[in-house]
Amino acid sequence: MGVFAFLPLVLPLSAWPIARLAETRLHPRAATLLLTAVAVVMAGCSTLCLVMVVGTARLPGNPLPDGWSDPRVRAAVPHDEIAGRAALAALVLVVAACARTLLRHRRVTRRARRALGPVGGPPLCGRTAGGRRPDPAAPPGPRVAVLPDSTPYAYALPGGPGRIVVSTALLAGLAPAERRALFAHERAHLAARHHRHLLAVHLAARATPFLVPLRAAVVYTAERWADEEAARTVGDRRTVARAIGRAALLSAGTPAPTLAALAATGPVPRRVAALLAPAPVARTWPPAFTAVGLAAWGAAAGALVSAMASANSAVTLFLIVHTTASL
Repeated sequence: MGVFAFLPLVLPLSAWPIARLAETRLHPRAATLLLTAVAVVMAGCSTLCLVMVVGTARLPGNPLPDGWSDPRVRAAVPHDEIAGRAALAALVLVVAACARTLLRHRRVTRRARRALGPVGGPPLCGRTAGGRRPDPAAPPGPRVAVLPDSTPYAYALPGGPGRIVVSTALLAGLAPAERRALFAHERAHLAARHHRHLLAVHLAARATPFLVPLRAAVVYTAERWADEEAARTVGDRRTVARAIGRAALLSAGTPAPTLAALAATGPVPRRVAALLAPAPVARTWPPAFTAVGLAAWGAAAGALVSAMASANSAVTLFLIVHTTASL
């Protein structure tokens, strides 16, 4: 293994260029999928790298013998006590941070579902601010829970079945066309399961701090993805832009009712400006000889090398353990 085993810890730096360029040069759907895949692969490889370093270091309870006379074995394994103990501490922090994120995600989701009550009967079609008659702007698909609350907010609550939660204060401040755009936006979050992409990049950033730029980029591109789907559904990009801007003004200073892994607003001025511009061209991969294309290939190459390095470390450790156990 040698130094090659430590490559997955620094290779996430190769994804920084695409994290910024993807926000403006790629279609939001392609950017979200690409950045999420790169973040998950690199975070998994870096975590596996820590496990390998811990397993090959001279630590109490490791599966390898303490005294090796064969210099080839010593050259193949990063047999360093300082690196092993540092990797062990880092691994404990990674596991604790990811576990905390998952527990908080589950706790907030359960709390939100308990507050909404059981799901039964026909799908709700929403209510007006007065809560007395159906709102024609509500979508016919996911259930809409309109809460009588003076705090303006709206978010998509995933699960089976998914639900759109919106307060009467926010609905009262939007015109009917803007309500339709709002519901279409939240419905797009549920349909594309954006909460899974967001939770994945949040866990990846917890595992590898170098992936924080990718997490911020996915938060933005997921919102842009929902914006474009809402614009396609409503048929008017300016209406969606007005709905986003007005909802942001109404909810300014309001704390988010859910985890960022469930819903996030992203940079609102940039989203509005993107909606006022022409619709982005949908393509699965950017042209190779462009800045975003080179950045995408660089991130893909970094993820591939990271996967190869972690796989090499895992296979080497397995062979060493298997060989020493048979002696």
